Amino acid sequence: MRERQGPASGLTEHELSEIRMLIEERTGICFDESRARFFSTRVHEHMQEKGHARGSELLRTIRKSNVEYEALLERLLTQETSFFRYPAVYEALEKRVLPELHVKKFWNAPRTLRIWSAGCATGEEPYSIAIAVADALMFADAWNIEILATEVGRQALKQAETAIYSGRGLTNLSEKQLAAHFTPANGGYQVRPRLRKMVRFAQMNLTQAVYMGRMDLIFCMNVLIYFTEERRRALVHRFYETLEPGGYLFLGHSESLAKIPVKFQAIVLSDCILYRKPTPGEVPKPELVAEGRA
Repeated sequence: MRERQGPASGLTEHELSEIRMLIEERTGICFDESRARFFSTRVHEHMQEKGHARGSELLRTIRKSNVEYEALLERLLTQETSFFRYPAVYEALEKRVLPELHVKKFWNAPRTLRIWSAGCATGEEPYSIAIAVADALMFADAWNIEILATEVGRQALKQAETAIYSGRGLTNLSEKQLAAHFTPANGGYQVRPRLRKMVRFAQMNLTQAVYMGRMDLIFCMNVLIYFTEERRRALVHRFYETLEPGGYLFLGHSESLAKIPVKFQAIVLSDCILYRKPTPGEVPKPELVAEGRA
């Protein structure tokens, strides 16, 4: 019986499965049945670009070469993103979270704010966070702001480090923000050095635990959806342990901690849910609190 072919000539369902298993084994990223068409289409596109006639050629190449493997992985993970992609999240950050941290840490010496953008793609998220901090945190220049931005894809990080953007990704920025935080460059706009100094980029596989010290805030937007339930559970527990007491976890709109037994308190602010790590000795509060607008 002849094996059923995938969307690419010379690409079988078995080879697609082999590629899927290789990626999950190395990164923990799982392309399940709900993404089957997306996955096979992207693999097909990659084969055409690289000139592979058969899936066996692609498999052999990505097993032998990390560069070729990463090129395929980036094609599968790259999604269109933008500055301030979820306005409600940044409204909550500016109006609720940063003022709270300002009060909590104002008398510290030094005043340090540590933020992790886990799965930063091409950099729009960490730079959006930096803009929000610069605009909303009182006396921001008097703080040590550290934004760690991590991503599994090397090419995405290279683009993020250039900090040059154009097109639809800039749509949610106001004219005031463009003028204050960007300079024209190469047909687009480049993030100014003041903000770039806040952000440090690093290649990281989220399934491999790396000690980074405590964080005040963690952004992991639309990343958990790529992992199995077991991996999601392990990663959320890691986020909990990494956060300072009183720190916050931000997730994407389609992501939830409902099935994960952690001690976060979920706070609903307008169209955004914040997950807060309680402080020691804090009086227990309901697991889900609605606080209206940010």
